Amino acid sequence: MACQFSIQFSGSADEILQKAKHAVVAQGGSFEGDLQSGNFDVSLLSNRVAGSYIVSNQQLDLTITEKPMFIPCNAIESFLISKLT
Repeated sequence: MACQFSIQFSGSADEILQKAKHAVVAQGGSFEGDLQSGNFDVSLLSNRVAGSYIVSNQQLDLTITEKPMFIPCNAIESFLISKLT
């Protein structure tokens, strides 16, 4: 089941996406895309988490398309917010 959530940010889209890319790559994952949209794939707690993003104004819209059943969407959202804001 997919998770969808949005993260409001200040500053430029480039800044938030650089933070996101750094967080994903630091965990051994991949992050591909541009200032409007893209995809990511990363291992969290030894489990695969994959999804996509869309940037709209000062909002990063995320869709998690693959995650372990035992990790709730709100845990992924909290983790990402802590890394990006």
